Amino acid sequence: MTSLNKKHTSIEEAIARIPDGASIMVGGFGSPGTPFALLDELLAQGQKGLTLIKNDANEADIGIGRLIKAGRVDRLIASHIGLNRVAIEEMNAGRLAVEMYPQGLLAEKIRCAGVGHPGFLTDIGLDTEIASHRREIELDGRTCAIEPAIHADFALVHADVADTYGNLTYRGTAINFNPLMAMAADTVIAQAFRLDAPGSLKPEYIHTPSAFVNHVVQVDPATSEQGIREHAV
Repeated sequence: MTSLNKKHTSIEEAIARIPDGASIMVGGFGSPGTPFALLDELLAQGQKGLTLIKNDANEADIGIGRLIKAGRVDRLIASHIGLNRVAIEEMNAGRLAVEMYPQGLLAEKIRCAGVGHPGFLTDIGLDTEIASHRREIELDGRTCAIEPAIHADFALVHADVADTYGNLTYRGTAINFNPLMAMAADTVIAQAFRLDAPGSLKPEYIHTPSAFVNHVVQVDPATSEQGIREHAV
C-alpha cells in the first residue's frame, strides 16, 4: 500500500507503472473529467494491448481516441463511440473489440466492483442483443439477468484539486465516472490542476478519499486539453 506522504509523483513515474496488456478505467464524460495529460503520457510511453473502460471513446484526436488511432487498444468497453470515426472504423475492421453497455448499466457494473459486489440483477435489455451473453434467472416470477461487475488493473482519473495525501475534489460535470472508477481498480492514478497540503481541503468537499488513490500527479491547466476547455471563457 502506498504511504500517505509518497503519493505525489511525476507523471512519467506514475504511468510507467502500467504494463502492456493492462485493463484501465478512464474517467470522463466526453471531455469533462477526462484525464488528458495521463492519457497523453500513456501514448508517449508506448504501452500496448490495452483494455480501456470509459463511458465514451472521445473524439479521434484527443484522449483515448489518440490511443485507439495509434493501435494501442485491443478492447474497449463503453456506452457509445459515435463521436470517434476511427474507433468505428477499427471496430468494423475487426482490429478493435468493442463491448457496449447502456450508460446506466456500465456505471452500475463499475460501482458494484467498487463496493465489492460480484454483480447485480437487472431486467434491462432482456430479449435484446445486450443480453445475448448474460445468464438469466427467475426471481419472484420475474426473469432477471445477472450483470457482472467490471474491475480494472488501473484507473486514470481527473480532479480539479487534490492534496498530497490523495484526497480529490472534482469540478462541475467532471464528477461523473471518476469517483466510481477510483473505487473499482487495483491502482488509481489521479491528475489534478492544483495540489494542496494535507488538511487544506474541507472534508465535506472531498469527493474521493485518499484511501482509494495511489498516485497523484499535478498538471498545468494552461497546457492541457482539459484545462483549456474547462477554463475557456
